[in-house]
Amino acid sequence: MTALPAITRVLGDITEQRVDAIVNAANSSLLGGGGVDGAIHRRGGPEILAECRRLRATRYGRGLPTGRAVATTAGRLPARWVIHTVGPVHSHTEDRSEQLASCYRESLRVAAELGATTVAFPAISTGVYRWPLADAARVAVHAVTEAAPVGGFVELRFVLFDEPAYRAFGAAMAP
Repeated sequence: MTALPAITRVLGDITEQRVDAIVNAANSSLLGGGGVDGAIHRRGGPEILAECRRLRATRYGRGLPTGRAVATTAGRLPARWVIHTVGPVHSHTEDRSEQLASCYRESLRVAAELGATTVAFPAISTGVYRWPLADAARVAVHAVTEAAPVGGFVELRFVLFDEPAYRAFGAAMAP
């Protein structure tokens, strides 16, 4: 029987995580943006953008669809890979939680294909996409917990940028 990975949370900067793969809350263009996406592109350097441009020129001419994931080099980051995923914009009139969960599941699928054993996630869709923190944390923790057994993962880490996100994920992780 395979041991389940540790699912942890830390307060910090995802660009400083020493893991096999970090997950980028990207926009569909894959060409950088604000928030986590901008920070990863800035710190990772031009190698990430170059691979993203190749992906746009080949497999994702119309952009990466919401809920899907794709990997690139991590450039100058202390990780081996960046797994880009596009979260949904929160809606008060339409339930998009399955799309949000898919971001985590698809990122883990890609990580397993790469052979990654440690993966760091941001709080996807909680910035400019305005997903309420408590609900985003609930969806994320549930999706990661369900998908964790698929790969040979050792640690799956939520990297939270501020105290409110850290507390929300702590509450979602509580038994």
